[in-house]
Amino acid sequence: MNSIPQPSLQNNELEGFDKRNPPSQDLIDTCVHCGFCLATCPSYRVIGTEMDSPRGRIYLMDAVKKGEAALVPATTQHFDSCLGCLACVTTCPSGVEYDRLIAATRPQVERNQQRNLGDKIIRTLIFNLFPYPKRLSFFLPFFWAYQKTGLQKQVRQTGLLKKVFPRLAAMDSVLPQIDLNSLSNSLPDVIPAQGEKRYRVGVILGCVQRLFFSGVNEATIRVLTANGCEVVIPKTQGCCAALPAHQGQEQQAQTLAKQMIDSFAQTEVDAIIINAAGCGHTLKEYGHILGEDPEYRDRAQAFSTQVKDVQEFLVAIGLTATLHPLKEGELKIAYQDACHLLHGQKISLQPRQLLREIPGVKLKEPVDAALCCGSAGVYNLLQPEVADELGQQKVENLLNTGAELIVSANPGCSLQILKHLQLNGKTIQIKHPMELLDASIRGEVLEEI
Repeated sequence: MNSIPQPSLQNNELEGFDKRNPPSQDLIDTCVHCGFCLATCPSYRVIGTEMDSPRGRIYLMDAVKKGEAALVPATTQHFDSCLGCLACVTTCPSGVEYDRLIAATRPQVERNQQRNLGDKIIRTLIFNLFPYPKRLSFFLPFFWAYQKTGLQKQVRQTGLLKKVFPRLAAMDSVLPQIDLNSLSNSLPDVIPAQGEKRYRVGVILGCVQRLFFSGVNEATIRVLTANGCEVVIPKTQGCCAALPAHQGQEQQAQTLAKQMIDSFAQTEVDAIIINAAGCGHTLKEYGHILGEDPEYRDRAQAFSTQVKDVQEFLVAIGLTATLHPLKEGELKIAYQDACHLLHGQKISLQPRQLLREIPGVKLKEPVDAALCCGSAGVYNLLQPEVADELGQQKVENLLNTGAELIVSANPGCSLQILKHLQLNGKTIQIKHPMELLDASIRGEVLEEI
């Protein structure tokens, strides 16, 4: 195991975790350092150093807590290298709750570690823009003009942005094609069920999802209403808090979570539906995010119990709408497991079950299906080199299935995979499962497959 960085400080005291919710020693002690997590950890597989593995980070957490190591760049870089994919949680034979440990460590790093100027700029940009749909929508016309004028193509061809501002280049590389119709897309507060009303559900629109993937939200709503669900869409809803929660921005995450809870407070719905994997995992964690808030603690727990991934929900209630083939003959599909759906929410069979109900669909399983694609929220913007290697591996495995279509239930995964498909000169379409179900219900034939 690599030696723990030992900075020399004049006062002979190592600056470590503060007293506000440090990683639990009991949870740290459950790790027996067996190494089962190494093979499934994406950062370890790319970087190859012990401290960039789950057990290495736990060892480091223990050292910081005991005053044997400090929270300085030499140590915190290993916490930053974690994608938070939670594959280690699924793999661990000892039941180590690494998710709880890294969730407690990230806020400690943000409070006690001074970031360099480059880190501060990119993080300020991300956390003050992406979780706020209204702010993000302001920039959509500029992004649209940037693409339509050919400026984006010129910038990419020069390679200058990647050399000077690699993180901005990473952001540009996953920018989807902008559709300005998403700015004028106003969904009703309540959308009635088709036929007999079976359930009343709320739908969360997301941030990136509503602006860059508005068609996925529309398809989700049509699938729900076609299967007997009355849909409620509170206009006051904002960000689910996934992005700041995953990066240790504790106060921002708590504020956004409270706003989300308040927006659904009087809706009287049977379930709260989300169609993005990363958002769904965070929404189900509100009980922990607001666990110390006496006013919201119980409400947060009640809210989380109502949250259902749309695929999880549809399998539970059963489809009633008739499904039609998406093309003549067999349609070979590769389903991409989003980490926060597979490892975070333990949802794997339900998406496959729904896709198999579409006549003519044949699922093709890729090698290393459980390995992260490298998106991981904003990881591909903060750690682009590691993310690129993971994205390349993921796309190679998906292409090797021979599938005609790739299906992903998370917007970040879709953008990451699309980027690397384009780098490989491939034009395979990526669809959300709800887009396929919607097309199947409506009897539409997919084009250019």
